[in-house]
Amino acid sequence: MSKLIGYIGTYTKGDSKGVYSFTLDTDNAKLGEVKAVAELDNPTYVNISQDNSTLYAVVKEGANGGVASFTINHETGDLTKLNQQVLEGASPCHVSVDSQNRQVVTANYHKGTVESYLVNADGTINPAAAIIEHNGNGPHERQEKPHTHFSGFTPDEKYVVAVDLGIDKVITYKHSNGKLEEAHSLLVKAGSGPRHISFHPNGKFAYVMTELSNEVIALSYNSENGIFTELQYVPTIPADFTENSQGSAIHISSDGRFVYAGNRGHDSIAVFSVNQDNGELTFVEYTSTEGSWPRDFAIDPTGKFVVASNQESSNLVLFSRDADTGKLTLLQSDITVPDPVCVKFLNV
Repeated sequence: MSKLIGYIGTYTKGDSKGVYSFTLDTDNAKLGEVKAVAELDNPTYVNISQDNSTLYAVVKEGANGGVASFTINHETGDLTKLNQQVLEGASPCHVSVDSQNRQVVTANYHKGTVESYLVNADGTINPAAAIIEHNGNGPHERQEKPHTHFSGFTPDEKYVVAVDLGIDKVITYKHSNGKLEEAHSLLVKAGSGPRHISFHPNGKFAYVMTELSNEVIALSYNSENGIFTELQYVPTIPADFTENSQGSAIHISSDGRFVYAGNRGHDSIAVFSVNQDNGELTFVEYTSTEGSWPRDFAIDPTGKFVVASNQESSNLVLFSRDADTGKLTLLQSDITVPDPVCVKFLNV
């Protein structure tokens, strides 16, 4: 397949209409065909079921927020809305779906909550089955209360994992029929502000991006009991960079050899190689994202390309990726998408 379909979640405070699709022509190494495919408020994060049947987007509706589901047209990339479930208060900032397309979990930054929803066979979402409120704070001025920034499933899907920037915690939950019960909580470095997590394909290691301290935390993971253990802290920006920078997304290559971390402010993606024996990281390079405030990026299904989204400069950037060195090479930076946040590809 030479044309891959991807989706962009956006902020709709400016010119954006909602969720956009785009194509990546892997034969000619070009991005194109950007179009709005779903009109809704602030669908900042989207995720796609493993069978590519359904796209889930966080959604704002007046004073409420929640998650919406859409069927995906695999030929055109167009989306058709199925339904949505909203709760009182601010909208979530993250959404994940399990591999069987049976459960969706969201993270709510403003409310400091994790929500769990069961999904019907047709992709429609049921009302929330569980709402977990975090408690606590941290030493940083932005840690006045919990700020859950990520929720998703562990590789074996035995647990739901939540990352909370406000309380410096990575929390694992047992889940059954949509209900959530805390299994373990890891308190990371005070004031680091953990944001997102990415698991190594072997399921034994995981990598957390911190927003406030601009670091990657390498963790070991015990799938038997859901317990994380700290291995290493690695900075994602140069020591002499003193301007405002905030960590954003973190992703790992499908072969588990390289970790990529986004820096908003330094406006770069930091590349690290992974020691396959102990999970520790070694810095490789910084690559400019050719724009302002790189909120997210995605490694395409072939593993040969990376697409990054610059929120403040409203552009998508295409890089080729060297599978041997992990390094990125700029190919294209002129694709406009208004206020882009999240990048996701259909699975191949």
